[in-house]
Amino acid sequence: MNRKGRVFNNGRFAGIIEESESGYSFRYDTGFLADQESRPICVGMPKRIVAYNSEYLFPFFHGLLAEGVSSNIQCRQLKIDENDYFGRLLKTGGGDIIGSITVEEVVEK
Repeated sequence: MNRKGRVFNNGRFAGIIEESESGYSFRYDTGFLADQESRPICVGMPKRIVAYNSEYLFPFFHGLLAEGVSSNIQCRQLKIDENDYFGRLLKTGGGDIIGSITVEEVVEK
């Protein structure tokens, strides 16, 4: 099962993060890449056409997740496994997180 999220930088669509059986990928949106004023989502992922791929959830996105008691409360309320980092990102990344990056779950029908 592939899961996806739309990544926004200061409310502007920046790209898609996706989970698959082989790991994770993040690809910048072509419109975001073409805009000279747009900034990369983080220093470790500069703007480029080629997708970023990883066996594990990218550290930058993992860093957006709540920790400790807040994480426990979110997981209980949303009925999410605490070790499902991508699921947590998709369910909580559009809410009250620190910084300019938000993530919106893509629900495919």
